[in-house]
Amino acid sequence: MKFERIVIFGASSAIAQATARRLGGQGVRMHLVARDPQKLDAVVADITARGSTVTSTVADLDVVERHAALIDEADRAMGGIDAVLIAHGTLGVQAESQADFALTQREWRTNFISPASLAALLANRMEATRQGTIVAISSVAGDRGRRSNYVYGTAKGALSIFLEGLRARLHGSGVAVITVKPGFVDTPMTASFRKGPLWASPDRIAAGIVRAMQRGPGEVYLPGFWWAIMFVIRHLPEAIFVRLRI
Repeated sequence: MKFERIVIFGASSAIAQATARRLGGQGVRMHLVARDPQKLDAVVADITARGSTVTSTVADLDVVERHAALIDEADRAMGGIDAVLIAHGTLGVQAESQADFALTQREWRTNFISPASLAALLANRMEATRQGTIVAISSVAGDRGRRSNYVYGTAKGALSIFLEGLRARLHGSGVAVITVKPGFVDTPMTASFRKGPLWASPDRIAAGIVRAMQRGPGEVYLPGFWWAIMFVIRHLPEAIFVRLRI
């Protein structure tokens, strides 16, 4: 499947940049959206140098009221939209969210409400034209409520369920909905974490995202071994799971 016009929301994130570089090598047209203008300019310059025509918009994606206008702008800039990657998010500190529910709400807005809003708006538009691909980055953290990050995991779990329902609704419509569930990824957001053999580079995740876009609708764990890990974690009895310090 060939995509000629792609929008990336959260384009300055490490995974989004790596995906844009891989897609940029194919000469596609892109519209990039991110909050930080300096980081966005750097990504635009990089992808342009790789042979793509790139336009961009600076926007805070937590302001969901702007989402429809942002999609309109991308549509006008490229003359249509073939595929969208929704890649923005935050990884807050669990202890801080536990102590202040306002921080919990902020995490949920960024990691669930905002991407779900974009996916819903795009789904309605694409359904009307019976074509398009929506890719959204969730996380393995959403598969079960672990003590170490259940606030973040709640948002990602809600996003995965939302996308699953959207995928079912759009089955047979010509619109593909793809849920990406990365495991541990070595990015600036996880710079303070100790790294081990389960960690992957953003480029490895990006390669999996591009492959998933070619395959079509569904849910993909990246790297693939996380499917087996999370299968075990999801099926652990509650009495055992609550004793694990994960």
